[in-house]
Amino acid sequence: MNKYSCHLIVLSLLIFSACSSSNVKTKDEKVVSKKPNIIYILADDLGYGDVSSFNPESKIPTVNLDKMASNGVMFTDAHTSSAVCTPTRYGILTGRYNWRSSLKSGVLGGYSKSLITPDRTTVADVLKNQGYKTAYIGKWHMGWDWTFNGEQKETINNLHTIQDVDYTKPIKNGPSTHGFDYSFGFCGSLDMPPYVYVENDMPTMVPTKTTQNKDSKGVWRKGPTSDDFVHQTVLQDLTDRAINYIGDNASGDKPFFLYLPLPAPHTPILPSDEFLGKSKTNEYGDFVLQVDDVVGQIREKLKALGISENTLLVFTSDNGCSPKADFKELEKFNHDPSYVFRGMKADIYEGGHHVPFIIEWPNQALKNVSTDRTIGTTDFFATCADIAGYKIKDTEGEDSYSMLPLLTNKETKEIREYIVYHSIDGSFAIKHGDFKLCLTQGSAGWSYPKPQEIKKKKLDLPEMQLFNIKEDVSETKNLIVSYPKKAAELKAALKKIILEGRSTEGVVQTNEGMDHWKQIEAIIN
Repeated sequence: MNKYSCHLIVLSLLIFSACSSSNVKTKDEKVVSKKPNIIYILADDLGYGDVSSFNPESKIPTVNLDKMASNGVMFTDAHTSSAVCTPTRYGILTGRYNWRSSLKSGVLGGYSKSLITPDRTTVADVLKNQGYKTAYIGKWHMGWDWTFNGEQKETINNLHTIQDVDYTKPIKNGPSTHGFDYSFGFCGSLDMPPYVYVENDMPTMVPTKTTQNKDSKGVWRKGPTSDDFVHQTVLQDLTDRAINYIGDNASGDKPFFLYLPLPAPHTPILPSDEFLGKSKTNEYGDFVLQVDDVVGQIREKLKALGISENTLLVFTSDNGCSPKADFKELEKFNHDPSYVFRGMKADIYEGGHHVPFIIEWPNQALKNVSTDRTIGTTDFFATCADIAGYKIKDTEGEDSYSMLPLLTNKETKEIREYIVYHSIDGSFAIKHGDFKLCLTQGSAGWSYPKPQEIKKKKLDLPEMQLFNIKEDVSETKNLIVSYPKKAAELKAALKKIILEGRSTEGVVQTNEGMDHWKQIEAIIN
């Protein structure tokens, strides 16, 4: 054999080896990526007790979510980083506790400036870096920068203030700045003006009218509304667009990431005619069934396209159920959106942040498995990085732990030692093992005892609350007097997590807005 023949043989072997080990197929085959498509469906104000696979006593049969759970992994100890909308969304995309941002309490409005700084890495940035197509469709609610006519009003974050916007100009510091190739949605909640869609940074229409609704649960604040924005059909309109996006990107040579934050069942509670009366509870229950139907439509589309097996589908809620659902009315039907947990949306108690969480990934994840390992919504960032083969930098995902081991290994231990919770007024709680320490006297939110009730009635309550969540999941017995050392230990751990700018291992980082941060004064001093 001559030298030229040897070279040909070696070259042929190299080419064969490369084709065998890569994603490249023959010219007659579709290019298939080994990395999964990723879809994150985020419900708005859905309670843990509203999903029948999580609550055996639920009076709302969420059949599609139940099917998803039976084909995937149910997380029964999943928590949002905050008990309200905006901050939780920030944590999902950045893998960072929301209170490390400039927003220390409350939520943003429809005209608010972007909460995510331009240099902050998001999960969309990570996946785009690793070859993914990325898209956001739905409710943003983390602020973006509108172009105002003249000076903006000082009350920019006030939910009732209407700003003078030039809707012919593109927005800045929105989804495209934060890693999304395609984006379509609106800035605030469905009850916060302006009611204008923005697609790829441009408003789709200039609003020509003002709308407001005060009827029952279908209430939304007065504000400018474009002709293509119809409150009653927004949920299905967004679903249709998401389904079209999935169809358009199913057969490409790149995997896709779709972030789909729904505006429901948050107010305005507007179930379509098809779902009115279907739950046999109230309109909130009907709206929950419509959210469940959205999940069904997405799953059916994935199956029809033949990509469901290698799609990682996530479903959760951004916080607990809102009192707008009418807990007293639902009680007549023996249904409790908070399940056995104390409190509701906005609260430091479990009802504020303990949410249903399901991951379905037929190719890789366990099926019909329930785990009580503790996870947080900030953990999505590290999970995606793990799946995509991305090495997280010290300045990224500071509070994110990969859930991948929990998806693939039934015997996996806890992935995190501590988890921190946050209420609407910026109060803290921290959990380690069975114990949870609330650094507040009451709910720090909307259920009794509210901060204003404590002050007005001069209630004599301990400064902190310590609960054994395993033995007392409803948080009825404050153990602060019985276990002072445990309380001190948890408080010290929280102080460390706050001051080090991270809860994961790595170089110490800086929180935004450390000056005049009143909620941490009693913790770090």
